[in-house]
Amino acid sequence: MNKAQLIDAMAAKSGLTKADAKKSLDAFIEATGEALKSGDRVALVGFGSFSVSKRSARTGRNPQTGKEIQIPAKSVVKFKPGSELAESV
Repeated sequence: MNKAQLIDAMAAKSGLTKADAKKSLDAFIEATGEALKSGDRVALVGFGSFSVSKRSARTGRNPQTGKEIQIPAKSVVKFKPGSELAESV
């Protein structure tokens, strides 16, 4: 499912227009991104939670040449599904 299909599904299930569903989805994405940037955790009961995790620097290997390379540390977004979502899938 891509973003357009998600907007269509949201509009159909909620009775909103597609324009309103798009605004809602865009607002959710923006608010979630801002919360994660500030280090907060976003928890949606029954669905799951988004959080930021730090990945430390490490040594990797170029698969084509076999040469070792340094992979820098970075922050990554993690999603942990809630129990209701996990059971329904």
